[in-house]
Amino acid sequence: MSESSNLPLRPTNVYDFVGGMETFRRIVDHFYEGVETDPVLRPMYPEELAEPRERLALFLAQFFGGPQTYSESRGHPRLRQRHVPFQIGQAERDAWMGHMRAAIDESDVAEPAREVMLKYFEDASTFLINQSG
Repeated sequence: MSESSNLPLRPTNVYDFVGGMETFRRIVDHFYEGVETDPVLRPMYPEELAEPRERLALFLAQFFGGPQTYSESRGHPRLRQRHVPFQIGQAERDAWMGHMRAAIDESDVAEPAREVMLKYFEDASTFLINQSG
C-alpha cells in the first residue's frame, strides 16, 4: 500500500482502492442476480436488465472516484428525480439494500472501502424512499 493509503478512505478514492471498473461490474452482477428473483424488486425493473446493469455500474464507478462516463452519457445523476416514478417504501428499500450488501460481500470488497460503500448505500437508499407505511 502506498503512503496515501494511510489517509481516510473517502467515496472519491474508493474506485482505485477496490480495483476499478472490473470490481464495480462484479458488484452490479451480484446485485442483479438477487434482483432477478426478488418478488418485491423485480416488478420495478424492465424485462431486460442489460441497460440497468450498465447504468448502475457506470454510476457507482463515477460516484466512487472513477471515470465520468455516467454523466457524460446521461447527465447529472439526479437520483431522487430518476426514482420518482417508482413506489419505494421501507420494504423496497430494505430489499434493495439486502441485495447490495450481499453483492458487496460476494465481491470481496475490503475494508475500509466496504464500510464507505455500505454507508453510502444505506444513506442513498433511505433518501429514495417516497412512500410511507
